[in-house]
Amino acid sequence: MIRLAQVLAGGEQGGAENMFTRTAIGLQQTGSFDQRVYLRNHPARLAALEAAGCSCRHFRFGSALHFLDRWQYQRDLRAFAPDVVLTWMNRASIATPAGDYKLVSRLGSYYDLKYYRHADYWIGISKGICDHLIKGGMPADKVFMIPNFVDEAEVEPLPRDSFDTPADAPLILSAGRLHPVKGFDILIRALKRVPDAILWLAGAGPEDENLRSLAKSEGVADRIRFLGWRSDVTRLVRTADLFVCSSRHEGLGSIVLESWAHGCPIVATDSQGPGELIEHGVTGLLTPVDEVAPLADAINQVLGDSTLAQALADNAGRQYDKHYRKSVIIGQYQQLLTQLANSP
Repeated sequence: MIRLAQVLAGGEQGGAENMFTRTAIGLQQTGSFDQRVYLRNHPARLAALEAAGCSCRHFRFGSALHFLDRWQYQRDLRAFAPDVVLTWMNRASIATPAGDYKLVSRLGSYYDLKYYRHADYWIGISKGICDHLIKGGMPADKVFMIPNFVDEAEVEPLPRDSFDTPADAPLILSAGRLHPVKGFDILIRALKRVPDAILWLAGAGPEDENLRSLAKSEGVADRIRFLGWRSDVTRLVRTADLFVCSSRHEGLGSIVLESWAHGCPIVATDSQGPGELIEHGVTGLLTPVDEVAPLADAINQVLGDSTLAQALADNAGRQYDKHYRKSVIIGQYQQLLTQLANSP
């Protein structure tokens, strides 16, 4: 069996953190890897990984000043003697030196490449990120693209009147960290041009108060439900009439895949990831980044045409099944990591 170490030094919540957990569990289920997972002490994630049979070690993964913690992590890693080490995001990659193993760094966004140059191989989750790596000097033959997959478990929709929502109102969902890059301010302004629709906005972050103030000044506060961070996004997707991704920058846009996998049509701005994933008019609608009127027009178009909405959802579902389903993506990781472990 291939000895695989995976390393994540991320937060308790987040899209990359959830993808890490799904990937580690998926690879464990193949039976092809003797896997050890290194992460911070987040009880829910540790419990999920251990329940799936993953061997886990947790460390602080603080700054370079935390010498003892870093030394203990690196000592444990050397003792495990992995064939391949797969690191996720900046902090884990910084903490993991080159060694007697194949060091693979996975990038889910357009990160500063200075943190990744010591790796032997690189995985980007989109063509754009792979191009970013190659243009940044990484050898093209050592850069591989493997996209994300999402939680595919069947769930029941929430009641339409959840969160004090009128049951007969058109229902829009958006989700993500409440940060300027997500463009939720543009979505809130666009909502003013979408009569009667209710917006469920799931997420937490530094822009929370600013977005609430903007909703009031735009006169749409009574039509927005700020849901905070949610662990049941799949149920929200299954409930909504439309998902909207208004991002200014987006590495892949896993929430696009979430909507595709669970039958919700999508309107997205033409940022990096969604623009790469979505075929306009076929698997979703794309609008220019940072433009309110086109976003509102696209939202109204889908909400006002049930035939279009169903066609977008159906086409997107077929695209997901063919290219992004868990079995497909885990198979790609299994093949690549096996190939790298057995390479000279």
